[in-house]
Amino acid sequence: MELKTPLYEEHVKAGGKVVPFAGYLLPVQYPAGVIKEHMAVRTKAGLFDVSHMGEVLCTGPDAKANLQMLLTNDYTKIKDGQAKYSPMCNEHGGTVDDLIVYRKSEEEYLIVVNAANKEKDYQWMLDHQFGNVTFTDVSEQYAQLALQGPKALDILRKLTKEEWIPQKYYHAVFDAEVAGIPCIVSKTGYTGEDGVELYLASEYAAQMWNALLEAGKEEGLIPCGLGARDTLRMEAAMPLYGHEMNEEISPLEAGLTFAVKLAKEDFIGKKALEEAGEPKRERIGLKVTGRGIIREEQTVICAGEEIGTTTSGTHCPYLGYPIAMALVQAGKVTPGDKVEVNVRGRNVEAEVVELPFYKRAK
Repeated sequence: MELKTPLYEEHVKAGGKVVPFAGYLLPVQYPAGVIKEHMAVRTKAGLFDVSHMGEVLCTGPDAKANLQMLLTNDYTKIKDGQAKYSPMCNEHGGTVDDLIVYRKSEEEYLIVVNAANKEKDYQWMLDHQFGNVTFTDVSEQYAQLALQGPKALDILRKLTKEEWIPQKYYHAVFDAEVAGIPCIVSKTGYTGEDGVELYLASEYAAQMWNALLEAGKEEGLIPCGLGARDTLRMEAAMPLYGHEMNEEISPLEAGLTFAVKLAKEDFIGKKALEEAGEPKRERIGLKVTGRGIIREEQTVICAGEEIGTTTSGTHCPYLGYPIAMALVQAGKVTPGDKVEVNVRGRNVEAEVVELPFYKRAK
């Protein structure tokens, strides 16, 4: 049976089209529709319920040492209030999940994991823990809201003090208040836009949701669903677990080299990644130039040869054309090359392009 987030009633009230996703009932869209929601985030602001995400506390004198072994990124120099993204590998170099770690103090870290992988990730951490450390699944205690878009911070400033808004990307203020509600304010997101993610006690979720929507009326803030979340992350070429990476795809193949520190002393999967050498596959971007929309798991063909498979694909409202990401044989194509993608028995023309497809102007 699917779970409900603390905002389920708000979604129903607002006319959200609720669907099962990662074990939860969540809105895929609201009456405005995916295109309007997508454009609101690119030009004004959008509000997402991401309370289905998982949160794990990692505490104790050996907390950092455990993170160093579990994760591919390097956490030796992370400072209080800083967030750092990392894949988490299995022994074969495949990806267990990708996640974000926030440092609260030397011995306390908040790990945010993908909804569909919560139980798996938590068990993985427990199975590989060592020394004086405690991993605690605190997912039920937290609601998470994402306020995203160029107007997001203007809206937030109406409800909080400047000192409670992080100055830098991938930083968080732990003991903040927004609309009088205690929360963590994190300058992060999954849309390619400016904005924040707010972590707060579940019982205040509806109060926070409504306070933000009320404060953002002038700026054109609207609630957004899973549909826009997916089209936005696609335009920004952000990988999604189960698509651009999985237990068989390494973070290096997925193009996440920046978060894999092979110079680090050790981590689970390091040996396998080193032994594999240069990745045999790479993630590429495709702009559809023919007629049709490319979806996932469709064959990519270059000069008559099958070179790989698409991992995600959609029509992007802001860019105005269909795009896809694909995992293909390394070195087979470069930006500008023409390929074809087999869509239900019909070949659709596409061009290899640089990632990301969309990058906001700073």
